[in-house]
Amino acid sequence: MGTTQLETAPEPKYWHLKTVLSEALDSEFAVGEILPNERELAARFGVARATLRQALEQLELEGRLQRRRGVGTTVAPPRVGVAVDPARHTWPGAPGDDWQPVDAVESSEVPAAVARLLELTPGERVHIVHRSRVTHGQPVAAEQLYVPVRTVPDAAVTGTDAPARARAVLRALQQRELEGQDRAVELGSARADDARELDRLPGAPVLVVTTRYFTDGRTAAVALSTYRADTCRLTFGDNESEAGVPVLAG
Repeated sequence: MGTTQLETAPEPKYWHLKTVLSEALDSEFAVGEILPNERELAARFGVARATLRQALEQLELEGRLQRRRGVGTTVAPPRVGVAVDPARHTWPGAPGDDWQPVDAVESSEVPAAVARLLELTPGERVHIVHRSRVTHGQPVAAEQLYVPVRTVPDAAVTGTDAPARARAVLRALQQRELEGQDRAVELGSARADDARELDRLPGAPVLVVTTRYFTDGRTAAVALSTYRADTCRLTFGDNESEAGVPVLAG
């Protein structure tokens, strides 16, 4: 393959290398193809392996590469467009919602940030509904939906198995009048549970969408949805043909 020396550039060396590697991915490699090992790549581009790793990590973050256990680093397919709010004025679980309920538990232990958003009092109990989302046969997101018992009383939650309890919480939630919702998107790192469900390594880059649902003038529920940053392109609007806002599109 020969050796390609990088020209002196004002930007960090790994960033210039990332650009060169990206061009090589477009011209020399097919989707799913395994890249040469780090030693070979570092020799080809005349850089230290630490510089190469920085460039590879950036390309993984941008969705150009995938690192898979037991396989190596492969060229990633184009990102899948995932609509974040196809049903903007409905509760979770309403018709058209393609999330699948997995389980539901009741607890007084919730993340501090969620407790603040819900304005929980110490010891106040919350239904935690776990849901998953699959697109084109691959897991793309995991969600924890937090619903205070004051919003959905215990009596409304029935079911002999975990998915049934989750569906019961969602049905009870849909009986309330939804006054509005808002969303925020930020880059994060996969927690162990989310990484396992999404077939990623712990600490892998993810996109976290926080959604607040309002009724009776206060926050009635909060959803933390964790999307794979390497395979997802989040879209906003009823469909991808609208002028939405793609997040980290590759």
